Amino acid sequence: MFEAARTILRQLFLKPATNIFPAKYAPPSVLLLLERVARQEVKLHPPVTVPPGFRGKVAYDRENCTGCQQCYKVCPTQAIQWLPDEKKVKVFMSRCCFCAQCVDVCPVNTLAMTGEFLMAGYDKYAEDLVILDSGELPGSKKRKKPEAGAAGQTAEPA
Repeated sequence: MFEAARTILRQLFLKPATNIFPAKYAPPSVLLLLERVARQEVKLHPPVTVPPGFRGKVAYDRENCTGCQQCYKVCPTQAIQWLPDEKKVKVFMSRCCFCAQCVDVCPVNTLAMTGEFLMAGYDKYAEDLVILDSGELPGSKKRKKPEAGAAGQTAEPA
């Protein structure tokens, strides 16, 4: 009992471990808070910086995907759907458990975990929660094919 009282008294004087994002106190109305932010009457606190190795939203480079299905097979929550007609995948972030097994197993590094973590919403099939293509990712092993008429072809003299 004495140990519990000592712990409680010690924690009364420590700084909070939580982040005060987006506002210092919970507002009575979020809509009014957002209106006041738009009028620049209130300043929102920035979110904490993510640590290295943070596993946030999945990024997918559709062009570099070889269609090997390794990510689809290893996903424990079935957040990755195989599209057989296109030989590509679709990632549903509402099902993802952020284990990064898909990233680890991908042979051409076409999947990556980003630092994005603000994904709350009411629709689990919202456009920003279904990943079809995030563009080229750094560190991918396979390079995109150059387009016709791109660099490497010389122009004919006039």
